Amino acid sequence: MRSSNYDKFPFVPVAAKADACQTGWPAIIEALRTALEAASSAPGQPLVLAVECYPGTNLELLQQQLRPGLPANQWLVADDYYRRPAEIDLLVAGSLTNDPVFGRLNGLLIADFFDPERLHQAQETLATAAGQLVVLVGTGATLVYPAPALVVYADLARWEIQLRQRRGEIGNLGSHNFTEKASLKYKRAFFVDWRAADRLKKQVLPQADFLLDTNDSTVPKLISGADLRAGLAATVRRPFRVVPFFDPGPWGGQWLREVCDLPDGPANYAWGFDCVPEENSLLLGFGEARVEIPSINLVFAHPRELLGEAVHGRFGTEFPIRFDFLDTMGGGNLSLQVHPLTEYAHDQFGLAYTQDESYYLLAAEPDAVVYLGLKENVNVPAMVADLQRAQEDGGAPFPAAKYINEFPARQHDHFLIPAGTIHCSGANAMVLEISATPYIFTFKLWDWERLGLDGRPRPIHLAHGAANIAPDRTTTWVTDHLVNHVEPVACGPGWREERTGLHEREFIETRRHWFTGVVPHHTQGGVQVLNLVQGAEALVESPSQAFEPFVVHYAETFIVPAVVGAYTIRPHGPATGTECATLKAYVRTQP
Repeated sequence: MRSSNYDKFPFVPVAAKADACQTGWPAIIEALRTALEAASSAPGQPLVLAVECYPGTNLELLQQQLRPGLPANQWLVADDYYRRPAEIDLLVAGSLTNDPVFGRLNGLLIADFFDPERLHQAQETLATAAGQLVVLVGTGATLVYPAPALVVYADLARWEIQLRQRRGEIGNLGSHNFTEKASLKYKRAFFVDWRAADRLKKQVLPQADFLLDTNDSTVPKLISGADLRAGLAATVRRPFRVVPFFDPGPWGGQWLREVCDLPDGPANYAWGFDCVPEENSLLLGFGEARVEIPSINLVFAHPRELLGEAVHGRFGTEFPIRFDFLDTMGGGNLSLQVHPLTEYAHDQFGLAYTQDESYYLLAAEPDAVVYLGLKENVNVPAMVADLQRAQEDGGAPFPAAKYINEFPARQHDHFLIPAGTIHCSGANAMVLEISATPYIFTFKLWDWERLGLDGRPRPIHLAHGAANIAPDRTTTWVTDHLVNHVEPVACGPGWREERTGLHEREFIETRRHWFTGVVPHHTQGGVQVLNLVQGAEALVESPSQAFEPFVVHYAETFIVPAVVGAYTIRPHGPATGTECATLKAYVRTQP
């Protein structure tokens, strides 16, 4: 292990005036009062300040802090005009299904949550408030009154939402399920709340007058909509990192704690999410202040510049490449699992594509293995029967060695895992997982007789999994197609490039560069995601000085937007004179 230089709070500096960010409630209130004094309403209409809130925002605290300083004649809460919780539960039931983990993607809108009669009453109330200051807060505030004088968008990162769910502080949109299991609240947020809220965000945020960062309720921050948009425009024209987050798990290890300098509190760290733009945050730097926003906002605001024309044309405002860490160093095996085949993902869950992936080994102990594919001549129905018996009380453990290949795993090995291939990492490995991004669609088949961190068995998805195990992914095929298929591609002074994957069934291409000198790169019109897999530090530069030099450290993932074009990478600082390596992923747009 080395001393950590991993940056847990990367940010993008934004050129703005010194007082661009208002920090703390008194400064925020003063800025809003000033803006309201300059605002006007149409004759015969109220002067409405709409605080549009992402689900999970603490509305009670928001009102407690703002009410004393804003001389409003009326305060209205959008949630008061929703349908009754029982009606909303019925509305979303089809999308949630009875499965404890998986639902179905859908087209629900925030407007669907409103009770038409209640909404009409609210609008009648507003019609009688001519010339009065009215503050509207909540998710859907801009739907209650579609033409407010000022709009504040109160935003919140999804990781913070999950933490609030776990602490029992919040329920789901329009629901009173505060005491429900956090996993069920997350599921409902994933399939319903966030989908509907993002559809509204795409309409509201581009015109919002202010962005309110509500992630830390004790230190809220306010910036103008113009400065937000300037920050996003600056981010998309340079390499950048999103804010990583880490989580313990029943199989977690100790590598991330040391390499990424993580707190000692949890017993382990199983996951590290270093590039999942739908769930990570983006920090914008305004002087010494850091404004945290969901990084998906950048995808919504600048999809073509970020993704490139071809990738945007295929995926829309989704970021299709995911990098994350799976740490079993000193821990246990991951759950034995499989991902859905494309047609199954589409038919069962409404997904346009599935979670093809790969494991790149950042580190491995001598006994590390990757479980990948079936052994030759396996009787799949018999295997499924053994998996079923293993789930029953008193059932024998699943004999994984009888059915599943175990490949030795060494540092810098690359294992490709197209959907339908049974797999998992064994203990004592540090995996950089590179995958497509349908997020949660992993079917657990066997969890090695252990409990989750909550002391309960983790959900097993045997029916789903059995329907997606590809019986032809056996030892010979896996060896020939999925294990360390490294091909030299190019070389130059002080560098060489290799293709390490992925399989032709997967849309992601990966390239590894070993270098002691300057390596030329080009986005070729598509977004690229890289990780520094060897070397203490590297410098990313623009040959035309289009962006400021960008420093990355060992194990850090960074994104290069499509619009960047040409860039170079070379060893830097303590890595100067040593051999470094990056692994780059991008969407394969040509055969």
